[in-house]
Amino acid sequence: MKRLLVAALALFTLPALAQTVPPRAAQDPLPRATPASLGLSPERLARIGAALNADIAAGKIPGAVVAIARRGKLAYYEAFGHLDGARTRPMPRDAIFPLASMTKPMAGVAALSLVEEGKLRLNDPVETFLPALANRRVAVDGNPEETVAALRSIRVLDLMRHTSGIMSGIYGNTALHRLLPAGSGAAAVNFNGEGFIRRLSELPLMQQPGTTWAYGISTDVLGLVAEQASGQRLGALLQQRVFAPLGMRDTGFLVPAGSRARYATPLPVDPENGRPQKTEMGLNAPGFDCGGACAVSTAGDYIRFAQMLLNGGQLDGQRVLGRATVAEMVRDHLGPEISFPLTSRAPYTGAWGFGLTVIVRREGGAGMLGNAGAWGWDGAYGTAMWVDPKDQLVVVFMAAIPGAARVHYRQTINALVHQAIVD
Repeated sequence: MKRLLVAALALFTLPALAQTVPPRAAQDPLPRATPASLGLSPERLARIGAALNADIAAGKIPGAVVAIARRGKLAYYEAFGHLDGARTRPMPRDAIFPLASMTKPMAGVAALSLVEEGKLRLNDPVETFLPALANRRVAVDGNPEETVAALRSIRVLDLMRHTSGIMSGIYGNTALHRLLPAGSGAAAVNFNGEGFIRRLSELPLMQQPGTTWAYGISTDVLGLVAEQASGQRLGALLQQRVFAPLGMRDTGFLVPAGSRARYATPLPVDPENGRPQKTEMGLNAPGFDCGGACAVSTAGDYIRFAQMLLNGGQLDGQRVLGRATVAEMVRDHLGPEISFPLTSRAPYTGAWGFGLTVIVRREGGAGMLGNAGAWGWDGAYGTAMWVDPKDQLVVVFMAAIPGAARVHYRQTINALVHQAIVD
């Protein structure tokens, strides 16, 4: 456990790392092309702005940023509405948003880069790196007082695909749920890395490892495994291997003081239920760099990250992962022996599986437009991204919508983008 809180040394070497940042235009994250040249109808793309502007005028959302790339070129990159929930400042395209669970694919890439170096293996038992998580027990029907022995160790693969048996306290109401951290953000506020693992070691698992997709804090454990395997704090590891090479200048685990004026905030009251709402992720240093939810980014930065993956692990001459590694990341890893309850909840109803930190579309109806093999993930504060390899499409939607309405926008933006494809 002694290396869980290794200082983030790479965060203090930005001048040297900056030499690896590929040059690009200040405003555009990818090379531009006209929508028509990329098989997108400008008239149909205009429906995105019409829909968002109508909702902004109606007070449903403060604003949003949408970035769309096709065939490796930027076709659409627009900001709408207001940056702040008070609706006093226009939304800039480089607004900074708390990513929540869209942090997970980035943590997955960091871990996979260590797999490529032999410092980590997908089938490694988690106790190889975090000894406190050895000899797990499993609660019977969510009762922490009645347990049975785990049939096998949690593996790194389980952490990546949410089959570890570890889940967040907010996704159920059993006695064990009430003892678990409420989520990644709550864990990073209330614990440092060592304390978080100690807390998990004191509690049984919710399910046998490898049997059930149970969403929650597995990716936070993955980030701490990556720290042990690399000897770096997760933010430093990502800065060195992902953010700096890809020129993701506004992505990290803490918004610098000089950039806080670009931090997007939600409406002070949820228009659907009247409850107060706010987001602060990224404004205060987390107790540990939680790989499940703690990062912030911009639409421009994130579309470069997603385009890198669509390209098979490289962008602008900077290789982050090997092609075979990316293929493994975005392949469905849930066989018939694994229960996948997510497919009963919107918007992911129907033919979905899960890869290594990303959801993956299977053949068949899936409740949203697109093709089999598409993959992506969303964030609880209103962000979403997906990649459709068949259509060579990358989409990033950024908005500060921490309420239930975020599910509506995931489906609406999906339909508005896909209906614009005409070639």
